[in-house]
Amino acid sequence: PLVPSQSPHPPRNMPSIHNSEDMLPRTTSSRTSRRTCRWAGAKPIPLVLCIVLGLLIRFAIPKPDKVSRQAWQLFAIFLITIAGLILSPLPVGAWAFLCLTLTVITKTLPFAAAFAAFTNEVIWLIVASFFFSRGFVKTGLGDRIAMYFVRWLGKSTLGLSYGLVLGEAVICPAMPSSTARAGGIFLPIIKSLSSSAGSQPKDDSARKLGAYLVQSQLQSACSSSGLFLTAAAQNLLCVKLAEALGVEVKVQWVTWFKAASLPALISLLATPFILYKIFPPETKSTPDAPIMAARKLESMGPVKRNEWIMVGTMLITITLWVSGETLGVASVVAAMLGLSILLLSGVLDWDDCLSEKSAWDTLAWFGVLVGMAAQLTALGIVPWMSKCVANFLKSLSLSWPGAFFILQPAYFFIHYLFASQTAHVGALYSAFLSMHLASKVPGLLAALALGYNTNLFGALTHYSSGQAAVYYGGKAIFFLSLILYSNHY
Repeated sequence: PLVPSQSPHPPRNMPSIHNSEDMLPRTTSSRTSRRTCRWAGAKPIPLVLCIVLGLLIRFAIPKPDKVSRQAWQLFAIFLITIAGLILSPLPVGAWAFLCLTLTVITKTLPFAAAFAAFTNEVIWLIVASFFFSRGFVKTGLGDRIAMYFVRWLGKSTLGLSYGLVLGEAVICPAMPSSTARAGGIFLPIIKSLSSSAGSQPKDDSARKLGAYLVQSQLQSACSSSGLFLTAAAQNLLCVKLAEALGVEVKVQWVTWFKAASLPALISLLATPFILYKIFPPETKSTPDAPIMAARKLESMGPVKRNEWIMVGTMLITITLWVSGETLGVASVVAAMLGLSILLLSGVLDWDDCLSEKSAWDTLAWFGVLVGMAAQLTALGIVPWMSKCVANFLKSLSLSWPGAFFILQPAYFFIHYLFASQTAHVGALYSAFLSMHLASKVPGLLAALALGYNTNLFGALTHYSSGQAAVYYGGKAIFFLSLILYSNHY
C-alpha cells in the first residue's frame, strides 16, 4: 500500500505504482490470499457423490417387501458411510461422526442404539493395543528385539530379510498394530540399513537393498498378522462379529493359532525367498549389517527398567489372552490390566495415551461402523442380502465348497476399494459371513478364512492397509499391485 505523504510527489525510495516490478509483492500477496481463501471443508465432489448414492438407494430403488422402512433407510446411510470411507470427503473419523449424527437426526436409530457400539469390548481392546504399541516404541524394546535378529542373521541380504521378518513375528502377538510395527520399528531400521549399504530411495541405488527389504517386510507382515489372534486389531473384530452371527470360536487365541500356524509359518519362510528370486536385490552380502546392529545394541546399553516392565507386562497380558476363557478373564480386561501396569509404573503416562491420536480416531469411526453393522443385522438387512446371494448360488447348482471358493475371492479382491483393513471388516465381514452360512459353508471355516484373508489383502496395493501406507508414505516401497513393480522405493 502507498504511504501517505505531505508532498504531492512520492519519496525517492517509494515504488512507483506504474512499475511492474514494484507490483510483484502485491501479486505475491494476492496469490497468498487466494491460497488462504481456499475451501477448507468437505471435498465437494466426493460429498455430492456420497449424498447422491444415499438418495438413490433410499428413494429411487424400490424397498424390498421383506425389509422394513427403518432398515432400508439405515442401509442407505450405511452405504453413504462406506462411500465416504472410499472417497474421503472428510477425514474418516469426522465422516463417521457426521453419518452417525444423520442416523439420529432422521430418527433412523434412537440415540442409545446409535451409540451402543461404543461400549463394545473389542473396540476398547483395539484402542488399548495402540497404547501397547506406543510402549514398545517409547521404551526401545521393539528396536532391541529387531536388532538382535539382525545381528544373528544379517550377514547376507536374504538372512537380513529373515531376521527382520522373524523379529516382527516375535513382537506381533504383544503389539497388535501392524501400522505401529512398520512405522515405529521396522521402517527406520530398514532405512538405516539401506543407507549404510548405499541404497537410497527414488534412484537406481534403491534396487541394491532397500527395495527388496521393504517389499519382503510388507508382504511377510500379512502372514505375521494372521498368525496370532492378537497380532492385528482386525482379527479381534472378526471373531467378535462371527460370534454375533452364532459362530462360536472356543478358546479363541489357541483356535486361531492352530488353524493359522501351518499356512502362516510356511508363508513366513517362503515369502523372503520367493521375493529374493523374482525381485532380487543387487547386493547379496551384507557383512556390515551385524556390525551396525551390534553398535546399535551397544549404544542402547543393557536392558533398562522400563523395557523389563514392558516384557513382564506383555507376558502377563498374552498369558491372560491365551488362557482367559479358562480363567474367566475377558481379553479386554487383560488389556486394561496391562495398560494399568504400564501407567502405574511410569512406562507410559497419560499424555502418551492422549497423544495417540490414531487410537481415539479409531474409537470414533470404528464404533460407528460396528454399530451400524450390528443394527443392520438386527433389522434384517444382512440376513435378507445373505439369503438372496445364497439362493443365487444355489440356482447355479453349487455345493458349499463352490460357494466358498466364489465368496472368498470376492471378499479379497473387493479390498481394492478400501484403504483400511478394519474398515473393510466393519463394512463387509458380517455380510460375507452370513452369505457363507446361508450357503451351508461350515461356520468356523468361513469365519476364520475371512479373518485370514483380511490380513492377506493388507499388501494388495500401496493404500490397502496402514502398514502399506507407512512404507509408501515414507518413500520406502516399490509400488506393488499384484506383481507390478515401479523403480523407486
